[in-house]
Amino acid sequence: MKILVTGGSGRLGTELRALIPGIVAPTSAEMNLTDAAAVMAVVERERPDVIVHTAAYTNVGGAEKDREACWNANVVGTRNIAAAANAVGAKLIHISTDYVFDGQTGGYREGDTPGPVVNYYSLTKLVAEEAARAATKHLILRTSFRPREFAYPVAFSDVYTGQDYVDIIAPEIALAVTNALTIQDEVLHIVTERKSVYELARRRKPDVQEGTRAQAGVTLPGDVSLNTGRWAEVKAALSGD
Repeated sequence: MKILVTGGSGRLGTELRALIPGIVAPTSAEMNLTDAAAVMAVVERERPDVIVHTAAYTNVGGAEKDREACWNANVVGTRNIAAAANAVGAKLIHISTDYVFDGQTGGYREGDTPGPVVNYYSLTKLVAEEAARAATKHLILRTSFRPREFAYPVAFSDVYTGQDYVDIIAPEIALAVTNALTIQDEVLHIVTERKSVYELARRRKPDVQEGTRAQAGVTLPGDVSLNTGRWAEVKAALSGD
């Protein structure tokens, strides 16, 4: 099975390249995702069985200031990748986010209705999910991850999430990727247990200061924890349990 990944030098792409031998990872110079012809040319040359679309604009605060860049990366790029996947019959694995939910309840399941979105980044990722569904064969993975180290001096105790560090999430994503052609689901949630961002931060940065989302400078959802029961069932089936 030949696998091509977008965003191969990014946070998740770097981990996947280490976990999955032989993965093809064109650079952004080789394959500008906002250039439909360039995307098509690379995909038609490589003819992968699976395309893992990890590339995205992920700066939530920056998205409010540079909406065009965020839209182009997240929506236009996904449209181009979906079209290219269809051209070669590849299955598209689209990396989405828990931020497609409004954060009012938490514990979201795959079939729950997303939205209403609370910021511009969330909007682009929700539209990108619809763009990914244009691929005849697709799997949308809603997830959330941070670098291996918590990068900020303050973490919010009133934001709840299933997010985890990328080295914990990436092996789960890699398992889904390497079994993509046998997984029948169109959406899966891959995160860990519900916790506050402050609790998560303290695991690797014990001296992090406690803050609240009112300090963020951008509207953040309160509880975007995801129900991972379906992923647990899929994993059990994959291992024959």
